[in-house]
Amino acid sequence: MSEVVKVIEVMAESNQSWEDAAAQAVGKAAKSVHNIKSIYIKNFEAKVEGDKITQYRVDAKLSFVLD
Repeated sequence: MSEVVKVIEVMAESNQSWEDAAAQAVGKAAKSVHNIKSIYIKNFEAKVEGDKITQYRVDAKLSFVLD
């Protein structure tokens, strides 16, 4: 039997890096979604205050295999 994969879109942020924001997205989603197989970063964004980046944000798509 073949697998059925579902894709959801999530947004996450971090004060460290875009990579950490992506890790936060996967970590948080994994609390309620099982079998996550991949993350596709659709968009990168950053909040700037005082000429410095204060928040890194990602808009991502997560794919997972349905039970």
